[in-house]
Amino acid sequence: MRPPLPPFTEETALTKVQAAEDAWNTRDPERVAAAYTEDSVWRNRDEIFTGRRAIVDFLTRKWAKENGYVLRKELWAYTGNRISVRFQYEWHDESGQWWRSYGNEQWEFADDGLMRRREASINDVAIAESDRVLTGGPVTLPVP
Repeated sequence: MRPPLPPFTEETALTKVQAAEDAWNTRDPERVAAAYTEDSVWRNRDEIFTGRRAIVDFLTRKWAKENGYVLRKELWAYTGNRISVRFQYEWHDESGQWWRSYGNEQWEFADDGLMRRREASINDVAIAESDRVLTGGPVTLPVP
């Protein structure tokens, strides 16, 4: 069980979104993957894969490349066993170039509260380090 469980209310959807943000900011692939069903289906940009092991492998590759990763998620909509979020994260590559990645995710949950489907669309924008906004605690996400 991974509370809160569907069907979601505004309060429980907000709790689920914050839990996801907190987990992703650990950059711990095993911890993040534990929130998904064993057969979870993911679409992330142009990659589609299934299963917790594939999630761990994907996140390990992702965070090996995305240095200084900081993420913020914001509830967009919810109904029944589904939640939609918008998000931004900032990171820098090996050359020191900073990026802000903007995206939307659609989540579908099993009855036990584990996520069984994640669809993510993401765009990257090069930024100067001085343009970073996601360096500390909670922030309001700027509109791109």
